[in-house]
Amino acid sequence: MSRFLALTASAEFELHLSTSMGSSHALQVVTATAAMETPFELLARNLGGIVDVVILGPDLTEQQAFSLAAGFDRQYPEISVVLAAHPSAEMMLAAMRSGIRDVIAPDTEAEQLRASVERAALTAASRRLVAEGKADPQSSRGRVISVMSPKGGVGKTTVATNVAVGLAKIAPMGVVIVDLDLQFGDVASGLGLEPSYTITDVVSGDAANDAMVLKAYLSPHPTGLYAMCAPLLPADADQIKPAQLSTLISQLSLEFPFVVLDTSPGLGEEVLAALELATDGIWVCGMDIPSIRGLSHGLEVLRQLDLMPPQNIIVLNFANKHNGLSIKDVEATVGLPVDIVLPQSRTLPFSTNAGVPLLQDNRKDPTTKGLNNLVAKLTSGSATARKNNHRRAEIS
Repeated sequence: MSRFLALTASAEFELHLSTSMGSSHALQVVTATAAMETPFELLARNLGGIVDVVILGPDLTEQQAFSLAAGFDRQYPEISVVLAAHPSAEMMLAAMRSGIRDVIAPDTEAEQLRASVERAALTAASRRLVAEGKADPQSSRGRVISVMSPKGGVGKTTVATNVAVGLAKIAPMGVVIVDLDLQFGDVASGLGLEPSYTITDVVSGDAANDAMVLKAYLSPHPTGLYAMCAPLLPADADQIKPAQLSTLISQLSLEFPFVVLDTSPGLGEEVLAALELATDGIWVCGMDIPSIRGLSHGLEVLRQLDLMPPQNIIVLNFANKHNGLSIKDVEATVGLPVDIVLPQSRTLPFSTNAGVPLLQDNRKDPTTKGLNNLVAKLTSGSATARKNNHRRAEIS
């Protein structure tokens, strides 16, 4: 049974919270005036067992909520903090910086409210067990989703950023995207970010081994995801070693349910380092012979090296039924079924140039449907289900 400590003077929210959670969890409500106290003083009000989640009610001011959350993030990082508020882009960014785990609307449906606080409780329990050495860190790791292509120019970064945005809708503040195209990465551009720190700053210090420090180097995005952006200068890529990337990815997977890796084209050392930790591979292929053959050769090399991720999804981008190739042709060459088809789109280039992924503003476009299907496939239950739920893709 998880234990929740809620701060609110709103009888309406207290009733909604209590009804949503039911009797399977322990909930204690304290007055909202406790928000003026320190985290230590607040936890002293707890009348039960160890607190897993602190829920900040809608009647707290933003300043009170963010200040208290920052205190918990510093002093009790194993406790998840959830804020009940109607989120805006500005609030989401401030909440992420203060260490809040999730922001949920006070009037959200009971099932969704319960799912959000239970997800926060699971994260708290995993962190506590790992910190106490009572759990295998491997069993507490999040999904590491590596987006790859042996050839450049196939829309890999566009797919990666949209996957991250789509996952953030399901797990707000539970997604981080890492730009592993160390020389010419475009994740920051694709998300409209101007990062204060890059991956260079992380690997050159203690951040990769310290979750509290690491989080400060991530760039928050209005959709509720975090980004670790590529170096600003291509020459800085020479300072980053594969072993450092492995340490970074490993640490992030302990802190986030989803780690999305936008890799560089080809099969360089940094890509191989990422594949050793990947739980899922998204292989992006253009509908042209060089791209298809490149993917086929790349997959064969990885099979020989025994570096294929446990779960793999083939994405056919820029699909066009009039270019003389069919999906069957692609499948016959790469030796795997095509799972997702993304048709040629006039909207997508504008989205990319604006730094606003299609799944961020849900523009009506055939590609949007394919990207949503990709996110759904990634989150469609167990590993076995994901492995066996293939349907033949078609070009629309």
